[in-house]
Amino acid sequence: MLERFYPKEYMESTYEIDFDKFRKEGYRAVIFDIDNTLVEHGAPADERSIALIEKLKALGYEIMLLSNNKEPRVKMFNDAVHVKYIYKAGKPGIKNYHAAMVMMGSSEKNTLFVGDQLFTDVWGANRAGIYSILVKPIDKKEEIQIVLKRYLEKIILHFYEKARG
Repeated sequence: MLERFYPKEYMESTYEIDFDKFRKEGYRAVIFDIDNTLVEHGAPADERSIALIEKLKALGYEIMLLSNNKEPRVKMFNDAVHVKYIYKAGKPGIKNYHAAMVMMGSSEKNTLFVGDQLFTDVWGANRAGIYSILVKPIDKKEEIQIVLKRYLEKIILHFYEKARG
């Protein structure tokens, strides 16, 4: 039952993902959460996130930002990276995961999702049939509702790690 929340991979950071390997495996699109996945919560795009997105563009990836935030926050980040985005995405609902793939011209078979939360990002990606990569949050300081979810995530990640050996 908990498996529905399990990511396909669990990484220390977005910046440690081997996107070259995924490209060789046939992946052509990446959907990113923003806050605590690419930058600290509420932060603008920084040198590291800009460099990553530029690298992915050079590799031929289509890129989408999928955020539950309002447009001003998503646009502020996107003004520096210039990719497609969907705000107020309603994750873990799958409608906008599918809309993102339509906008990128990709499918479940060649799209990756990268995010920092199990109950929104990963669960939604899994429900949409997308390869999900969970990353540890960049900043440990978070809003209270996210802090509470993190306690439940720890329980699920305990069983995830146990199942993975």
